[in-house]
Amino acid sequence: MAKYFNIVQIILSVALIVLVILQSKGGSLSRMFGGESGIYRTRRGFEKTLFNITLLVIVAFFVFSLLSVIFQA
Repeated sequence: MAKYFNIVQIILSVALIVLVILQSKGGSLSRMFGGESGIYRTRRGFEKTLFNITLLVIVAFFVFSLLSVIFQA
């Protein structure tokens, strides 16, 4: 069972990397490394959907990480 959790964790981690890169692609290089753009804007449309999917994948990754630790012992 732990083998399947590890496979799911790998898939979720790759998806999380791709989602974070897609989110930072819209910003400038300084924003990608922690710089601020100086303008507050709200997320709309595709950007908001991408953000919500990223949060969902983060929660799923966390849950599967905990399950992996619980079932490995």
